[in-house]
Amino acid sequence: EHEDRSLLLQPLLEGQSYGAAAADGTQCPSVAVPRNSPAKRDCLVVAVLCFGNLINFIDWFIVPGILLDIQKYFALSDGKTGLLQTVFTLCYMLAAPIFGYLGDRYNRKIILGAGIFFWSGVTLGSSFITQSHYRIFVLSRGLVGIGSASYSTIAPTIIADLFEEGRRTTVLSIFYIFIPVGSGCGYMLAAGMAKSTGDWHWAFRVTPCMGGLALLLLILLVPHKIQRKTLAHRALSISGIIGGADEKPDLYRTTRTSWCQDVGSLVKNCSFVCSSLGLTAMAFVTGALGMWMPLFLYRAQVVQGLVPPCLQDSCNSSNSLIFGGITIGTGILGIIAGAEAARHLRKINNKADPLICATSMFISALCLYIALMVAQTNILSTFIFIAFGELFLSVNWAVVTDILLYVVAPRRQSTAIALQILVSHLLGDAGSPYLIGAISNAIQARNVPSLQWSFRSMQYSFVTCAFVGVFGGGFFLLTSFYVEEDRKEAQR
Repeated sequence: EHEDRSLLLQPLLEGQSYGAAAADGTQCPSVAVPRNSPAKRDCLVVAVLCFGNLINFIDWFIVPGILLDIQKYFALSDGKTGLLQTVFTLCYMLAAPIFGYLGDRYNRKIILGAGIFFWSGVTLGSSFITQSHYRIFVLSRGLVGIGSASYSTIAPTIIADLFEEGRRTTVLSIFYIFIPVGSGCGYMLAAGMAKSTGDWHWAFRVTPCMGGLALLLLILLVPHKIQRKTLAHRALSISGIIGGADEKPDLYRTTRTSWCQDVGSLVKNCSFVCSSLGLTAMAFVTGALGMWMPLFLYRAQVVQGLVPPCLQDSCNSSNSLIFGGITIGTGILGIIAGAEAARHLRKINNKADPLICATSMFISALCLYIALMVAQTNILSTFIFIAFGELFLSVNWAVVTDILLYVVAPRRQSTAIALQILVSHLLGDAGSPYLIGAISNAIQARNVPSLQWSFRSMQYSFVTCAFVGVFGGGFFLLTSFYVEEDRKEAQR
């Protein structure tokens, strides 16, 4: 029976064994990539996949990096501008399960190559869309999201199949580090190209070249077939905790439940429900910050008189460069700090993981709120508090994965991660960019058009994120009340 690997983090849940043949020391003759494959080749495969992941997330954040130029070019309101990222995320979210299904059944290298070629071609084509075809530009972002989903769902499963459990945790962590790195590089690349060429369209013409190189490397260095390990489940977390079905290897093969039964069980799992709602709040805040923060900083600087209003074709892009650097630094540091903090504190307190998440969310929400309040008077303080807000937000990504892994029985983890990511995207970062823009539009419509109200409308709409962050912290705090009981239940 094939496991659904439709989501980005799912390989972390599936440290599969090699089956009966491997268990008694015999090699399966149908394996295309043997277990003793050279470590050098495996490292080259990982390097190629990490490079592709970097390009993938650069493409995610090119639009936010030059949002002011795009908004001015197409003469968009804040609401229509936010729709760009919302369409991208929705298409990504809906396409991911489809590619997960295909990746479990067909050649993954071919699907990866087709995805890279598709999204690179669409990205290049979008750079030639004229002012009168905004809807086609929106459509192009949706198509890029579909191509991106093909990569994000399948590439990690190849890594998971190449390495033993201990090394796999480290290698997957490296792979996921390229999410914040690629995100930050997307801002910086877009802003840098717009500044150096004087035309924002060139920002969409760099990553297709990088995609062509990634496709060539994929063809040359990634094996055509890699052994799939799908016999049994083991729960493997990003912070290195292995929990298991290894004590009773036949348990999850003999216990069969329907999808509806699994969903019903998960709905009754308070730790899973509360932590999923907390993750949704995180995604909401992250999506809004990623889309709107550079534009908000620009409007704050205009109100302070630090920069003039953008009247020329190419607008000031320094905020995207700075915010991109902040995203890279805080993302890497936050993920590592979160994993290490959880590793040490759970030895002292069994509720450490949800308490870490709750504390981080509360601090992040406070830092974001302070950043919004001081933006009109002190832009340096705004940058500092935004950096701290993003840092504490990033702490939770690794820890939230751990919580799901040990409060859900291994046989239901695929369904659990699918539901969690679906809900977090649907109610989180898929809608938050559009919602923030729509609130800003509504505020501007009730006041006299001015630079001051252009800034204040974005400021007031961003306050929504601070409150959502507080709610997220509250959901993680609720998780701490149930986590020990649900963990024991999952181990039975």
